[in-house]
Amino acid sequence: MPTTIQHHTLTANGIRQHYLEAGNGPPVVLLHGFPQTNFAWRFQIPALAEQYRVIAPDLRGYGETDKPATGYDKRTMARDLRELLRALGIDRIALVGHDRGARVATRFAKDYPEMVDRLVVMDNVPTRIVAREFTPAVARAYWFFTFNQVPDLPEALIAGREDLWLRHLFSDWCYNPLAIDGDAFQTYVDAYRRPGALRGAMSDYRANSEDVKQDEADADVKIACPTLSLWGADFYGVGKMFDMAAIWAEMASNLRTVAIPQCGHLPQEEQPERVNAELLDFLKGWTATP
Repeated sequence: MPTTIQHHTLTANGIRQHYLEAGNGPPVVLLHGFPQTNFAWRFQIPALAEQYRVIAPDLRGYGETDKPATGYDKRTMARDLRELLRALGIDRIALVGHDRGARVATRFAKDYPEMVDRLVVMDNVPTRIVAREFTPAVARAYWFFTFNQVPDLPEALIAGREDLWLRHLFSDWCYNPLAIDGDAFQTYVDAYRRPGALRGAMSDYRANSEDVKQDEADADVKIACPTLSLWGADFYGVGKMFDMAAIWAEMASNLRTVAIPQCGHLPQEEQPERVNAELLDFLKGWTATP
């Protein structure tokens, strides 16, 4: 039987949040990255929902969730999730985050460790480490980190050209340049043509200075729960540029690492079967009971 994925909205932490939900069992939360929405998890939700209650929000500023003028530092975005979970009566989760969602997930795991049974971070170099290692080579690979922080200009240049902008990002970041194509590509184009969508995504990056301050304040605190760091082996900005195992060893004390071959920055969409297998293996034993 096909998996029934339900769309819900709920006001929590002062914003109207949109999330997808499917399945029953111990809760697993999926946080998408940039420039995606929760649509990015379309291949994972059916596989995970066979055993788990899967919840995939649109982050603040993205998709169908509200796009307020403020609140894009990762502590506030982690609080968005905490309040969403409280409203749903959930007090402990397995948490999966990709890219920007991994930054929110990392902050959530540090601010609310009692709520996280296990953590997955996908194709993500932590914010303070990007800042620490910002060499000319990193600056070139991470050009969008600075471009997206410029006030107003990105929105002015991209508006009406959302397809050109997204085509460049997806083709440049994926091992197969056409991994995101057809209806899937159009879904993302349509999402960014919605009022406020470009501003919301850029606001996520414009919180970078505050994010670095938050991360530096507790840099010596390691994430204690079991942590899986998973990345695409062939993305020039992550797996090919950084020693990911060493970086995440700085962040987490109970760590497993996996590099996925023939994969770029979007593992869950580029190599969904391999990602699903890794997630299901890592989630074994998650029962939501003390």
